[in-house]
Amino acid sequence: MNISQAAKQTGISAKMIRYYEDIRLIPHVLRTDAGYRVFNAHDIERLQFIHQSRNLGFSLEQIKLLLELQNNPDRNSADVKALAQHHVDELEDKIAQMQQLVIHLKGIIKKCQGNDQPECAILDDLKAK
Repeated sequence: MNISQAAKQTGISAKMIRYYEDIRLIPHVLRTDAGYRVFNAHDIERLQFIHQSRNLGFSLEQIKLLLELQNNPDRNSADVKALAQHHVDELEDKIAQMQQLVIHLKGIIKKCQGNDQPECAILDDLKAK
């Protein structure tokens, strides 16, 4: 199948598929004599794996590691679990940081009069930091 068909089947844009090939997240795909990429079932499976991993928020570097683990028949599932747990820990840290931002923003929004006067607690808070 060609790149547009692969993109449609995997939900990944053709541009991103080319990028994944450039950064070697996927191996170089077979090409026709005219230079068009030809994707086989294994390529599509790998792209779907990448797409699902991206949907779960894994970074490209983490996906590279996951792919290496997937392709290693001697892998330990403990390594996969540790990588996934590390990702969860990072996500939880980001969530906590964002929750603190929301609390802070709600506080300064509450202080702002929101009227036709120029004084604004939000702008004052942004200047103070």
